[in-house]
Order: sequence, then C-alpha cells, then structure tokens
Amino acid sequence: MPHYSARIYVTLRPSVLDPAGTAVQSGLAHMGYNNVGPIRIGKYIELTLEAEDEAVARQQLDRMCDQLLANPVIENYRVELQALATA
Repeated sequence: MPHYSARIYVTLRPSVLDPAGTAVQSGLAHMGYNNVGPIRIGKYIELTLEAEDEAVARQQLDRMCDQLLANPVIENYRVELQALATA
C-alpha cells in the first residue's frame, strides 16, 4: 500500500482574535522591531500514513483535521500531501 507524507497547516480563522499573535507583535515592538505588522500564530503538523490512493489519504486527513488536529469552529487548515517513494 502506498505511503504518503502530509504537512498540515492550522491557522485561526480571520474573524477570530489571536492574543498570542498580539503578544508576539508587542514583544517584537518592545525589542525595536516596529516594522512588523499583525501576527497570527498557528500549528504545523507532519505525519505519514498508508492509504490505497491519494484520494483516500486526503479523505482520511480531512477527517483527522475535523475530529482532532484542528477546531473547525475557529480554525482553518491546509494539507500538502506527497507520495513517498517505495523501495
């Protein structure tokens, strides 16, 4: 069965306030980096999985994100999927 490498980027929806991003932006400003605009903090997840084909892998990843890896009420996610070479 093929193996896939997935990279998942989880970010807050634009309408959701990001206090962590605001704190980082404030910290950078206190350090003299006044040229930094709004900051949004997110999550980055890497995983590998086995699936019959790419479509099945994407379906599984969507379910994983909706059920555990992201909070669909306040977060968006983006998946990058790559087939791994088999030996």
